[in-house]
Amino acid sequence: MDHAAASFDAHRTGLLRVAYRMLGSMADAEDVVQEAFIRWAQTDRAAVLVPAAFLRRVVTRLCLDHLKSARVRRESYSGPWLPEPVVEEEPDEDVTLPLMLALERLSPLERAAFLLHDVFGESFEDVAASIGRDAAACRQLASRARTNVRAERVRYRVDREQGLELAAAFFQASRGEGVAQLGALLADGVRMHADGGGKRPAVARVLVGTSEVVRAHAAIARLGHGPSQLIRYGFVNGLPGFVTREPDGVLQTTALLVEDGLIRAIYVMRNPDKLRHLDKAAH
Repeated sequence: MDHAAASFDAHRTGLLRVAYRMLGSMADAEDVVQEAFIRWAQTDRAAVLVPAAFLRRVVTRLCLDHLKSARVRRESYSGPWLPEPVVEEEPDEDVTLPLMLALERLSPLERAAFLLHDVFGESFEDVAASIGRDAAACRQLASRARTNVRAERVRYRVDREQGLELAAAFFQASRGEGVAQLGALLADGVRMHADGGGKRPAVARVLVGTSEVVRAHAAIARLGHGPSQLIRYGFVNGLPGFVTREPDGVLQTTALLVEDGLIRAIYVMRNPDKLRHLDKAAH
């Protein structure tokens, strides 16, 4: 078992990366990777020529099985659904939060073909082995996926420091007396998504337009529950943003899609079930 763990751990980070981008849930991704380890430990490892390819294939198939039930759960979700936030020091522009939302519109096979080929650089022959389709079918799956998510690929590269400065400006303007200046940071047609999962108060629909977003923040400020405690700035699922501890004591993440120096979309995670991994890290 120790040898199995040692050989598996060399691939764990990459496998977790694949599973998270397939599932949009870090908790589910960790469960899938742990199940992959159990299967690895029970495998005749001496007969595996390329462990990385073998393990990625196992993880992909486990994710496809999981997505069959996950889609049903999300259809009955309370309010807007967002993937669990991953906060990093540097932006990951390969799979940003808007792209992860676009992936939700794909079938599980389309999602797998697109991620494995377009994001992780696997050949279609390897993709075929992972999802149980021939290479030609995988090309078609990836092509359909590419067409459906094209609008959500990164079009404007945001300088790291510029992104963090805008996140800081938004944090200040969206709280307390600064709300009056908030509109100057927002693009026309800005969209605000807030995921409370039915566990915490959150806007039950996607807000559209500067006036709606400003009014919502002004209403929150008027409630006067107390100041938010800034935990850190960073990149939330590839977008500039920040982590706060709200007056109710629960963490919250805010991610900002920036285009041409203005905020095009705001993604707020308030569901405590999706913030547990960050809460553990904060402590």
